[in-house]
Amino acid sequence: MNSSDRPNEFDSPYGASYGGSEDQSALDLLDRTIASLPIGDPIRKALLNVRAHVADQEDTMNEARQTIEKMEEVIKKVTSPANRIGIFLGSPNRETVQIVVGGSDYYCNVDPRISINKLKKGTRVLVNEAYVVVGELGFDVSGPVAKVTEVIGDDRLRVGQENGMQSLVLQRASSIAKETLKAGDEVRVDPNYRMALEVLKRPKSEDHYLDEVPELPWEKVGGQQEALQAIKDAIELPLIHADLFAKFNHTTPKGFLLYGPPGCGKTLIGKATAYNLTAQLEKKTGEKMKEYFMHIKGPEILNMWVGESERMVREIFATAREKRKEGYLPFLFIDEAESILGTRRASRFSNILSTLVPMFCTEMDGIDSLNDVVIILASNRADLIDPAIIRPGRIDRKIKVNRPTKEGAREIYKIYLAEDLPYDPAMVKEAGSVRAAIDQLVEGLIDQQFTHRDENRFLEVTLRSGRKETLYRGDLISGAIIASIVERAKGLAIKRAIATMAEEGISASDLSLSLNAEYAENDIFPPTDITEDWLKLIDYESENVVRVSPVRASTRDEQRPKTNRAVI
Repeated sequence: MNSSDRPNEFDSPYGASYGGSEDQSALDLLDRTIASLPIGDPIRKALLNVRAHVADQEDTMNEARQTIEKMEEVIKKVTSPANRIGIFLGSPNRETVQIVVGGSDYYCNVDPRISINKLKKGTRVLVNEAYVVVGELGFDVSGPVAKVTEVIGDDRLRVGQENGMQSLVLQRASSIAKETLKAGDEVRVDPNYRMALEVLKRPKSEDHYLDEVPELPWEKVGGQQEALQAIKDAIELPLIHADLFAKFNHTTPKGFLLYGPPGCGKTLIGKATAYNLTAQLEKKTGEKMKEYFMHIKGPEILNMWVGESERMVREIFATAREKRKEGYLPFLFIDEAESILGTRRASRFSNILSTLVPMFCTEMDGIDSLNDVVIILASNRADLIDPAIIRPGRIDRKIKVNRPTKEGAREIYKIYLAEDLPYDPAMVKEAGSVRAAIDQLVEGLIDQQFTHRDENRFLEVTLRSGRKETLYRGDLISGAIIASIVERAKGLAIKRAIATMAEEGISASDLSLSLNAEYAENDIFPPTDITEDWLKLIDYESENVVRVSPVRASTRDEQRPKTNRAVI
C-alpha cells in the first residue's frame, strides 16, 4: 500500500478533519480516533483504556467546576452591597424617575427591562448601589396612619397628627387617586411621609350617631303646643318670610335648648323639627332634600384619653358640614347635654370639660345659621350647662318642655290609641264606633290619673318657706309614661287573646290595670329620697326646695278607704 493510499491520521472516514476543533472535548477526539481504527488493532484497545480514565477525569472536572460556580454565586451574594428601597414619586421625562429614599429625593435612571409607564405613584422600587431602579415591589402593606384635615385639590392632602405633631401635605398614590376623601378620614402613608397610600376603613362617626327620622309632622307631637309654637316661630318663619326677615336684618338662631323633665318629648320634638324644617326647605327651594339627624348622647363623647373628646367634637361638626355640602340638612341633637357641656365645676370630668366646652364653643362660632347646621341641645338640668354655651349668639332659644296638662295628656293618649288597633268588641258596639270607644277609654284614664285622691298621692315637697305641697300622679305625667301604659295594655290584651283563643281587644280594664302597674313599679322614678335626684323630675327651683319625700305605696294603702281597695 502506498503511503498515499493510507488514511491520513488527521482525516475522518467521512473526509472531514478530525484533528478536533477548539470546542471539542478530549473524549470527543478519542472517540473519533478509536472509530477510525480497525477493530482488531491493538492501539484501539489501548485507546479504549485511556478513554475510560479520561472520562473519569472529565466527570471530576465537571463536578469541581459546578461546585466552584456555586461558590462564586454565594460569594457574590454575600459581598454585593444591599439594594435600597425607595418610593416612586413620578417621572419627569421618559428616561428618568423621581424617587425618595430615606427622606432624600433622587432623579434616577431605570433598568431598560423595566417600563417606566407601568410604574405607579406610591409603589416601592428597588434601587441598586448606583441608584438605578432595577425592580418594582408594588405598594407597601404597612406604615404610619395619619388623619386628613383638608383636601387640597385633586391630588394632595393635608394631614395632622393627634399628638401635636406638625401638619404635612402629602400626594395621593395611584391606589387612592379616585377615592372621595374628607376631613377626618384616616389614611396610611409611607414611612417618608410623602405619599398617602391607602384609605383606612373605620367605623364612621356619622353612621354611629345617625338616627332615623320617621315621618313626623307637628300633629303627631301631642301635649306640647307652647314648645312647638316657639320652635315654629324660630325656624319656619325665617324660611317662609325670608324677604321680610332680610328687610329687618333679623338673624336666624343657630341652635335651641330643649329643657324639662325626662320623658316629656324632647327627643321627639327634635326629630319633628328635623322632619318639618327639611320639608319646608324642600318646598321652598323645590330641590330634593333629606334631613341628617345625628343623635349624640353626651356620655358617648367623654373619653379618658387626652384630646380624644375634643377630636370627636371636631369630627362631629366636620361631618355635619360635609353632609351639608352633599345636599343634606344636618341636625346635631345632643342629649344629656349637661354631661359634656356642664359648668367646669359641676362635673367629676372637670379636667375634660375645661377644654371640651371651649372646643364646642369654637365649633359653634363657625356656624352661620339654620341653613348650615341646626344644633339642638336637650337636658333635664339646664342649670348645669355652662353659660358660655347657652349665651345668645350660640344657643339663641331656650324652650321649656313642660309635662303635659290634662288636655295634653288627652292628645297623647289619642295618638297612641290609634283607630287601627283592636279594641274590646263589646265596648265598641256599645259606644257605636271605634272613635267613640277610644274617647271613652281616654276620658276614663284621664279621670283615674288626674283626680286628686289619696291613691294618686305621689310626692310631698317641703319648701324653704315651711309650706308642704303634695304632688299627684297627674303632676308627674309624661309622654313616656303614657306610651308605657298603652304598651302594657296591649300586652294584657294579647295574653288574654292567646288564653281564650277568641277575638279580643284593648279594654278599659287593661288600661286601668296598666296605669296602676306603671306607677306601682316606680321604675321611672328615683328609688331614693335624695332631693337632687327628684329635682330632675319636678318643676321646682332647687333653692326653694328643702326636702322631697315620695309617698310609698304602703302609706297610700293605709290612708286609702277600705271601700276603695278593690282593683278596678
